[in-house]
Amino acid sequence: MRDIRQGGHVARLARGPRDVARAQALRAEAFLGDAAGRDADAHDAECLHVLVEEAAGGRLVCCFRVLLLEDGAGIARSYSAQFYELSALAAFEGRMAEMGRFCIRPGLGTDPDILRLAWAAMTRLVDDHGVAMLFGCSSFKGVEAEPYLDAFAVLGARHLAPRRWWPRVKAPAVFRFAERLKRHRPDLKAAMRHMPPLLRTYLMMGGWVSDHAVIDRQMGTLHVFTGVEIGAIPAARARMLRALAG
Repeated sequence: MRDIRQGGHVARLARGPRDVARAQALRAEAFLGDAAGRDADAHDAECLHVLVEEAAGGRLVCCFRVLLLEDGAGIARSYSAQFYELSALAAFEGRMAEMGRFCIRPGLGTDPDILRLAWAAMTRLVDDHGVAMLFGCSSFKGVEAEPYLDAFAVLGARHLAPRRWWPRVKAPAVFRFAERLKRHRPDLKAAMRHMPPLLRTYLMMGGWVSDHAVIDRQMGTLHVFTGVEIGAIPAARARMLRALAG
């Protein structure tokens, strides 16, 4: 992937272990509140790592990793497969990419330019590698569902996965929001306000989610499996993303 420069930021692939270590340090700060630690696991070695930096000075402001799969037969290698029973997706015939560990430096999460540039980089990777499905875990901060009931109710009513790709329960602790919130009448403004920015972008691309959220106490998050079939992205949205990617 070629570097992408927009405004005061640049998105690029990690060029070696030092860059990966920087991403792991930012992840630790964003997910674990540990400014001196590292968030690392065995999946890092198999992934491409994307960094978004300030053009002046090179401060890392955002990162994520991407696992490329030739087709659904490799889905068990994904990070998401630890938490979701994904055998239905093993039948997917196109190339797949798992986007994971997406984070923005604390205090900068409201900067739309950073999110746009991250998606520009993801779009370029998808096009460069002929990816037909993008998937991953979309995280809500904390492990209590109560603050997010409106958001979960909207997901359950409008954005559940197609039956042919249905992610089933595997994790020991889950919140079955589609079942539990059938009669919940959500406040739509509150739902959008509490929806993670990454998930909002997935949904605008026609994305779908699992019917349950995993309670991940190690990472301190609730997360839902999220998928986007590239061919189903609305044409106007696809044009906008490709314009951002250059």
